[in-house]
Amino acid sequence: MTTNSHLKNKEIKELFEAMSKIETADEFGAFFEDIATIQEIMDLASRLQVAKKLKAGQTYVEIEKTTGASATTIARVNKALLYGAGGYQVVLGRLENKK
Repeated sequence: MTTNSHLKNKEIKELFEAMSKIETADEFGAFFEDIATIQEIMDLASRLQVAKKLKAGQTYVEIEKTTGASATTIARVNKALLYGAGGYQVVLGRLENKK
């Protein structure tokens, strides 16, 4: 997995380290509720849903209708799925394996 060079500064590394210490979904929820706005959390949740639907083979039109995400957001998520650091694949794979 590669990461964007902009994500390699000390503060971001510390944020990621702090996030890796979270042990449960409830703890993650509490942390995100404190660190991000409700809209930011909703946007991140929407991107994950878009990624799931893209991986499942749904079209942009279908995804727009079911999620309300813009074509630009869908394209950005698709680009990350195809050419990104691999984070979506890891998380989506783990979610799928949990079922």
